[in-house]
Amino acid sequence: MPDRPLKLVLASQSPRRRELLAAAGYEFEVVPPGESTEGQRHEGESPGEFVARQAHQKAADVARRIAGGLVVGCDTVAECDGQILGKPDDEDHARAMLETLRGRRHHVYSGLCLWPVPDGRPTVEVDVTTLCMDRLDDALLNAYLAGGQWRGKAGAFGYQDRIGWVHVVRGSPSNVVGLPMELFERMLAGYGS
Repeated sequence: MPDRPLKLVLASQSPRRRELLAAAGYEFEVVPPGESTEGQRHEGESPGEFVARQAHQKAADVARRIAGGLVVGCDTVAECDGQILGKPDDEDHARAMLETLRGRRHHVYSGLCLWPVPDGRPTVEVDVTTLCMDRLDDALLNAYLAGGQWRGKAGAFGYQDRIGWVHVVRGSPSNVVGLPMELFERMLAGYGS
């Protein structure tokens, strides 16, 4: 273990992950992983296995490109009845996701990988939050889609936007935003940071 805290290196382009770390008082550098780290779910892979693999791939990509630090890789998806809902491709895709979720319980999974560079071993854990979305009427759904807040968000919604119609039933609200801070802090404590 190092005598002083490791420099945190966030392997993400997500503004929400940056905001969560900054709001918690962490100093960090951002080194986005390459686009090739964004993969598809393998056949038979559970949502938890998928986000764990994705988080590991993102951290590994950045770990190869830096001299030192503690790489933080994370991947988040929404899941409803076994269907993974990542970031929507366009407004029609976002509409289909929200229509799947409205009036139903679903889950948000985040895989979190911490990788000490240059000579540490990565650790990967998964956090799960259970949510319930109100039964949105078409007018509210259309207004949300027209506002564009669905862009770049797993499941096509942003809990952090205080939309009022998605409720955490069990688990971490920060996980829904994109970085499970409670899990991050617990894992970070193992690295003496």
